[in-house]
Amino acid sequence: MPASKATVTKRAAVIKALAHPSRLLIAESLMAGELCVCDLKDLVGADMSTVSKHLSLMREAGVLACEKRGLNIYYRLVCDCLGDFLRCVDQLARKSPKTKSQTCC
Repeated sequence: MPASKATVTKRAAVIKALAHPSRLLIAESLMAGELCVCDLKDLVGADMSTVSKHLSLMREAGVLACEKRGLNIYYRLVCDCLGDFLRCVDQLARKSPKTKSQTCC
C-alpha cells in the first residue's frame, strides 16, 4: 500500500533538505559527530549567511538538531541511518543506465 500524501510530502521535504552539494557535505561531516557552525562554515567554504541558510533548511526538515554552548552553536544529525541512505544513493549513482534491471544494494 502506498504511503499517505502527508508522508510523501514529509519525505520530499527531507530529501529536498539534502539535495544540495553543500548540505550533503554538511550531513556527511556530521556523521562523524557534532560540529560547531564555525567548523561547518570553513568546511563548506561559504560565508556565514549562506551556511546558516543551509543549516536552517536542514533543521526545519528535521535532519539536524542544534545546541547553543556559550557563543557557539553545535549541530548534529538527528538520524544515524543517513549513512545507509547515502550508500544506497552512491550505488544508484554508479550504475550505468544500461544496468537498470539490477538491484543497487
